[in-house]
Amino acid sequence: MCKGLAALPHTCLERAKEIKTKLGTLLQKPDSAIDFIIPYPEKPEKPPKAQRPSPEEALQWRDSLEKLLQNPYGLTSFRSFLRSEFSEENVEFWVACEDYKKVKSPVKMAEKAKKIYEEFIQTEAPKEVNIDHFTKALTMKNLVEPSPSSFDMAQKRIFALMEKDSLPRFVRSEFYQELIK
Repeated sequence: MCKGLAALPHTCLERAKEIKTKLGTLLQKPDSAIDFIIPYPEKPEKPPKAQRPSPEEALQWRDSLEKLLQNPYGLTSFRSFLRSEFSEENVEFWVACEDYKKVKSPVKMAEKAKKIYEEFIQTEAPKEVNIDHFTKALTMKNLVEPSPSSFDMAQKRIFALMEKDSLPRFVRSEFYQELIK
């Protein structure tokens, strides 16, 4: 049963009193609205929005997933389309792999590799991509010692899947049809 406050060590009682004092201070009504102002660091500038491509440029995407993914507006449009179909995990994995290849620090590379694996590769991952068992096993083997090419085979498989399946659906979509008008 509870022995009361006397059974608690003295340091715990002191800490509890400090917390009570701080809570009391927070619960007091402010004298003016100025007390509500919390200083935040300035927001970093947003990069300029991707410029809408010409219809001629957008027409090239029909035959080249690579050109589509290299164009910031194309990538954004493709992502939006896939999100509308609840199938954006493939393009998100592809982008994560591209970002991963840019990492130079071995420590950061290992951290990013683990994150990509847990998010996209492992069984029952939140955004698990559809890759064959051999590719998954090879990728896991590559992650023992992460390198910029650790996800290459999986990324190539997903690229091929998007090229064969997602790109044709995108080209038939209203998203794309609006771009080529």
